[in-house]
Order: sequence, then structure tokens, then C-alpha cells
Amino acid sequence: MAKIVAVRGDITRESVDVIVNAANTTLLGGGGVDGAIHRAAGPDLLAECRTFGGGSQPLGGCPTGEARITKGYKLAAKYVIHAVGPVYRDGGHCEAEKLRGCYVHAMTLAAENSVRSIAFPSISTGVYCYPGKEACGIAVKTVRAFLDGNQEAMSVRFVCFSEEDLEGYRRQLGEEA
Repeated sequence: MAKIVAVRGDITRESVDVIVNAANTTLLGGGGVDGAIHRAAGPDLLAECRTFGGGSQPLGGCPTGEARITKGYKLAAKYVIHAVGPVYRDGGHCEAEKLRGCYVHAMTLAAENSVRSIAFPSISTGVYCYPGKEACGIAVKTVRAFLDGNQEAMSVRFVCFSEEDLEGYRRQLGEEA
């Protein structure tokens, strides 16, 4: 049976099979969660991220709404899934669809790699300005739907940087905030 929880913490310190990176389209690091994961994993992560190319991103990287998987290198996690969330404009530019895509692609990659535990940050709610309450709802509903449709048990942790995000996830999960 799947277990989903929300916790406050540092995703780079999570002892799970895979952590999800709230990445930008280049996958070459940045600020916030992305920069913290790249720093903690070490330079080999950046080197592997530079190998992505082809498809709809001819110069490398990953399109918005999709995800790519790499090794975890110096992290406790075996893998990092780099999910590229949308920049929130006004809700009328397919932002919800693209955010859902991040979670579906991440969960699919996790299942394909026999992952038993995964930790997500709050994708797109930082500098990408996605409204937290809406983002939490999309994340929880999408992950629950994925888990309901798959036979393999997987534990999911939403690792929140802020108390506000933690309360939002706990409300969505039906936990005491």
C-alpha cells in the first residue's frame, strides 16, 4: 500500500531511492532547490545533465512539463528526477497541465526504475510563482491517481521548505496542519 506524507525539511538530505529536482529547462543547475541539489550531488550530476539532447530540446535539457532521470552521485538518493515545472503567468497558458505532466513523468520514471520511495519538492511554487494552494492540489491529486493505477507500492514524501507549503500539503492529504 502506498504511503504519502508531507514533511518540512531539506530534500537533499532525504534517504529515499529518488529525489525530484524542481529543474529549469537546461537541467544545468540554478537557484533554489535546483542549485541545492546540484551542489549536494557534486559535479558529476552536472556532467550527466549535459548529456541530454535530441528530441524537442535539440540543445539539451528537458521541455516544460516533462522529466529526466540521472544518478544521485553524492546524495543519499540513488537517483535524481529533474522535473521542469511551468512558470505561472495567469493560469490560462496550460500551466496546470504542464505541472501535472511533471508529476506524471516523475512517477513514471520512478516506476520504470523500480523505485520504492520518492521525495518531491513543491514544484514551480518558488521563483516560478505558481500559487501554492493550487500547486499542492495538483501534486497530491496527480500522485494519488498514479499510485491508485499501479500495482507496485511506493512511498511518497512531499518535502517542503516553508511552513506555508507544508500546511498546504497537509490540508490536501487530509492531515492535521
